[in-house]
Amino acid sequence: MNTDPGVRQSERMGDMPNAGAPAPAGVPLELIAASLRRERRRTGLSLTEVARRAGIAKSTLSQLESGTGNPSLETLWAICVALDAPFSRLLDPPRPHVQVIRAGEGPTVAAADANYQATLLAACPPGARRDVYRITAEPGHPRLSAAHMAGVIEHVVLSAGRALIGVAGEPVELGPGDYICYPADLPHVFEALSPGTLAVLVSEHT
Repeated sequence: MNTDPGVRQSERMGDMPNAGAPAPAGVPLELIAASLRRERRRTGLSLTEVARRAGIAKSTLSQLESGTGNPSLETLWAICVALDAPFSRLLDPPRPHVQVIRAGEGPTVAAADANYQATLLAACPPGARRDVYRITAEPGHPRLSAAHMAGVIEHVVLSAGRALIGVAGEPVELGPGDYICYPADLPHVFEALSPGTLAVLVSEHT
Protein backbone atom coordinates (compact mmCIF):
# COMPACT_ATOMS: atom_id res chain seq x y z
CA MET A 1 0.00 0.00 0.00
CA ASN A 2 1.47 3.33 -1.08
CA THR A 3 1.76 5.76 1.83
CA ASP A 4 3.46 8.61 -0.04
CA PRO A 5 1.62 11.73 1.18
CA GLY A 6 2.21 13.31 -2.21
CA VAL A 7 0.06 10.77 -4.05
CA ARG A 8 -3.12 12.37 -5.37
CA GLN A 9 -6.43 11.39 -3.79
CA SER A 10 -7.70 10.00 -7.09
CA GLU A 11 -4.67 7.72 -7.40
CA ARG A 12 -5.24 6.39 -3.90
CA MET A 13 -8.73 5.29 -4.89
CA GLY A 14 -7.47 3.13 -7.73
CA ASP A 15 -7.62 -0.19 -5.89
CA MET A 16 -10.64 0.68 -3.75
CA PRO A 17 -13.71 -1.52 -4.24
CA ASN A 18 -16.99 0.24 -5.05
CA ALA A 19 -15.52 3.74 -5.29
CA GLY A 20 -18.23 6.30 -4.70
CA ALA A 21 -20.27 4.01 -2.45
CA PRO A 22 -21.43 5.14 1.00
CA ALA A 23 -19.70 3.91 4.13
CA PRO A 24 -20.36 0.24 4.97
CA ALA A 25 -23.91 -0.18 6.24
CA GLY A 26 -24.53 -1.67 9.65
CA VAL A 27 -21.11 -0.81 11.06
CA PRO A 28 -21.41 1.21 14.30
CA LEU A 29 -19.70 4.61 14.14
CA GLU A 30 -18.27 3.88 17.60
CA LEU A 31 -16.39 0.88 16.18
CA ILE A 32 -14.93 2.93 13.34
CA ALA A 33 -14.04 5.76 15.74
CA ALA A 34 -12.25 3.42 18.14
CA SER A 35 -10.38 1.78 15.25
CA LEU A 36 -9.25 5.14 13.88
CA ARG A 37 -7.99 6.27 17.29
CA ARG A 38 -6.17 2.96 17.82
CA GLU A 39 -4.49 3.02 14.42
CA ARG A 40 -3.43 6.65 14.76
CA ARG A 41 -1.88 5.91 18.18
CA ARG A 42 -0.04 2.99 16.59
CA THR A 43 1.57 5.27 14.01
CA GLY A 44 2.28 8.11 16.46
CA LEU A 45 0.93 10.64 13.94
CA SER A 46 -1.01 13.76 14.89
CA LEU A 47 -4.54 14.55 13.73
CA THR A 48 -3.11 17.27 11.53
CA GLU A 49 -0.60 14.97 9.82
CA VAL A 50 -3.06 12.13 9.18
CA ALA A 51 -5.61 14.58 7.77
CA ARG A 52 -2.96 16.11 5.51
CA ARG A 53 -1.86 12.72 4.19
CA ALA A 54 -5.46 11.64 3.63
CA GLY A 55 -6.39 14.89 1.90
CA ILE A 56 -9.25 15.68 4.28
CA ALA A 57 -9.97 18.44 6.80
CA LYS A 58 -8.61 18.03 10.30
CA SER A 59 -12.10 18.74 11.65
CA THR A 60 -13.47 15.83 9.61
CA LEU A 61 -10.95 13.42 11.08
CA SER A 62 -11.62 14.75 14.57
CA GLN A 63 -15.35 14.15 14.13
CA LEU A 64 -14.77 10.62 12.88
CA GLU A 65 -12.55 9.80 15.85
CA SER A 66 -15.25 11.10 18.20
CA GLY A 67 -17.90 8.90 16.56
CA THR A 68 -19.84 11.66 14.79
CA GLY A 69 -20.32 12.45 11.14
CA ASN A 70 -21.20 10.16 8.24
CA PRO A 71 -17.97 9.05 6.58
CA SER A 72 -17.92 7.96 2.97
CA LEU A 73 -16.04 4.88 1.81
CA GLU A 74 -13.58 7.14 -0.01
CA THR A 75 -12.79 9.09 3.15
CA LEU A 76 -12.23 5.96 5.24
CA TRP A 77 -10.10 4.41 2.52
CA ALA A 78 -7.93 7.52 2.25
CA ILE A 79 -7.41 7.53 6.02
CA CYS A 80 -6.39 3.86 5.93
CA VAL A 81 -3.83 4.70 3.24
CA ALA A 82 -2.47 7.53 5.40
CA LEU A 83 -2.23 5.17 8.40
CA ASP A 84 -0.78 2.29 6.34
CA ALA A 85 -3.54 0.05 7.67
CA PRO A 86 -5.74 -2.43 5.79
CA PHE A 87 -9.31 -1.22 5.37
CA SER A 88 -10.64 -4.37 7.06
CA ARG A 89 -8.97 -3.35 10.32
CA LEU A 90 -11.52 -0.54 10.74
CA LEU A 91 -14.44 -2.96 10.54
CA ASP A 92 -12.93 -6.05 12.17
CA PRO A 93 -10.36 -4.96 14.78
CA PRO A 94 -7.68 -7.47 15.79
CA ARG A 95 -8.53 -9.55 18.83
CA PRO A 96 -6.45 -9.21 22.00
CA HIS A 97 -3.31 -11.33 21.76
CA VAL A 98 -3.27 -13.86 24.60
CA GLN A 99 -0.52 -16.48 24.85
CA VAL A 100 -0.56 -19.48 27.19
CA ILE A 101 2.40 -21.78 27.80
CA ARG A 102 1.63 -24.82 29.91
CA ALA A 103 4.06 -26.34 32.40
CA GLY A 104 6.68 -28.40 30.55
CA GLU A 105 6.21 -26.47 27.28
CA GLY A 106 8.38 -23.79 25.68
CA PRO A 107 12.00 -23.64 24.41
CA THR A 108 14.27 -24.98 27.15
CA VAL A 109 18.04 -25.01 27.60
CA ALA A 110 19.76 -27.23 30.20
CA ALA A 111 22.97 -26.45 32.12
CA ALA A 112 25.95 -28.76 31.57
CA ASP A 113 27.08 -29.12 35.20
CA ALA A 114 23.90 -28.70 37.22
CA ASN A 115 20.32 -29.96 37.34
CA TYR A 116 19.08 -26.66 36.02
CA GLN A 117 16.88 -25.75 33.07
CA ALA A 118 15.82 -22.37 31.74
CA THR A 119 12.64 -21.98 29.66
CA LEU A 120 12.09 -18.80 27.66
CA LEU A 121 8.53 -17.59 28.13
CA ALA A 122 8.72 -14.08 26.65
CA ALA A 123 11.54 -11.94 25.27
CA CYS A 124 11.57 -8.25 26.16
CA PRO A 125 10.87 -6.15 23.05
CA PRO A 126 13.11 -3.14 22.29
CA GLY A 127 12.29 -0.02 24.27
CA ALA A 128 10.15 -1.84 26.85
CA ARG A 129 10.49 -1.82 30.63
CA ARG A 130 9.13 -4.35 33.08
CA ASP A 131 8.06 -4.42 36.72
CA VAL A 132 8.08 -7.78 38.55
CA TYR A 133 5.63 -8.72 41.31
CA ARG A 134 5.03 -11.72 43.56
CA ILE A 135 1.29 -12.39 43.82
CA THR A 136 -0.37 -14.26 46.70
CA ALA A 137 -4.10 -14.88 46.50
CA GLU A 138 -6.82 -16.89 48.20
CA PRO A 139 -10.23 -18.06 46.92
CA GLY A 140 -13.09 -15.63 47.41
CA HIS A 141 -13.62 -12.39 45.55
CA PRO A 142 -11.74 -12.15 42.22
CA ARG A 143 -9.30 -9.30 41.70
CA LEU A 144 -10.84 -7.21 38.91
CA SER A 145 -8.47 -4.64 37.43
CA ALA A 146 -9.46 -1.70 35.26
CA ALA A 147 -7.62 -1.14 31.99
CA HIS A 148 -4.10 0.24 32.45
CA MET A 149 -2.39 2.72 30.14
CA ALA A 150 -2.23 1.87 26.44
CA GLY A 151 0.33 -0.75 25.48
CA VAL A 152 0.73 -2.43 28.88
CA ILE A 153 1.09 -6.23 28.74
CA GLU A 154 1.07 -8.52 31.77
CA HIS A 155 2.89 -11.85 32.00
CA VAL A 156 1.97 -14.31 34.76
CA VAL A 157 3.60 -17.60 35.78
CA LEU A 158 1.57 -19.55 38.34
CA SER A 159 3.84 -21.07 40.97
CA ALA A 160 1.31 -22.82 43.23
CA GLY A 161 -2.44 -23.36 43.40
CA ARG A 162 -4.90 -22.73 40.60
CA ALA A 163 -6.36 -19.49 39.24
CA LEU A 164 -8.43 -17.92 36.50
CA ILE A 165 -6.30 -15.21 34.88
CA GLY A 166 -6.57 -13.00 31.80
CA VAL A 167 -8.84 -10.60 29.96
CA ALA A 168 -12.14 -10.05 31.77
CA GLY A 169 -14.82 -12.30 30.35
CA GLU A 170 -12.24 -14.66 28.83
CA PRO A 171 -9.90 -15.77 31.67
CA VAL A 172 -7.90 -18.97 31.38
CA GLU A 173 -7.54 -21.51 34.19
CA LEU A 174 -3.88 -22.06 35.06
CA GLY A 175 -2.10 -24.59 37.22
CA PRO A 176 1.43 -24.66 38.69
CA GLY A 177 4.05 -23.88 36.06
CA ASP A 178 1.58 -22.49 33.51
CA TYR A 179 2.23 -19.12 31.85
CA ILE A 180 -0.10 -16.55 30.29
CA CYS A 181 0.33 -13.09 28.78
CA TYR A 182 -2.51 -10.72 27.94
CA PRO A 183 -3.12 -7.04 27.10
CA ALA A 184 -3.51 -5.20 30.41
CA ASP A 185 -4.85 -2.11 28.65
CA LEU A 186 -8.14 -4.02 28.73
CA PRO A 187 -10.05 -4.91 31.93
CA HIS A 188 -8.54 -8.10 33.38
CA VAL A 189 -8.99 -10.51 36.27
CA PHE A 190 -7.03 -12.71 38.69
CA GLU A 191 -9.23 -15.16 40.63
CA ALA A 192 -7.62 -17.72 42.94
CA LEU A 193 -9.35 -21.12 42.84
CA SER A 194 -7.41 -22.89 45.57
CA PRO A 195 -5.77 -21.88 48.87
CA GLY A 196 -2.17 -20.71 48.81
CA THR A 197 -2.19 -19.56 45.20
CA LEU A 198 1.16 -17.99 44.33
CA ALA A 199 2.28 -16.36 41.09
CA VAL A 200 4.91 -14.12 39.56
CA LEU A 201 3.51 -11.20 37.55
CA VAL A 202 5.57 -9.09 35.16
CA SER A 203 4.03 -5.83 33.94
CA GLU A 204 5.57 -4.69 30.64
CA HIS A 205 5.40 -1.04 29.58
CA THR A 206 6.32 0.05 26.07
